[in-house]
Amino acid sequence: MDFNYLNGKTAATLDEIRVRVAHALARHPLCRNVRFDIVSVPRTRRGGNWTVTLQSVEPRAVWEASEIVADIQDAYDLAAAA
Repeated sequence: MDFNYLNGKTAATLDEIRVRVAHALARHPLCRNVRFDIVSVPRTRRGGNWTVTLQSVEPRAVWEASEIVADIQDAYDLAAAA
């Protein structure tokens, strides 16, 4: 049985990733006011090709916001521009 699909990431556009991050942060009570930006970056060793810059984060929300973003980064890969 081929389990490679379990390690694959779903391709998404910057706008799709932005919406997913916004919805995920909005669901957590401490992270509702977090402002962020999604940035395309060169592919890293871990395979990521986008990152999130968190701005205006309440000190007690930093850990939660970082964990939410890390989970989304593990699941999505920036789709190649057409």
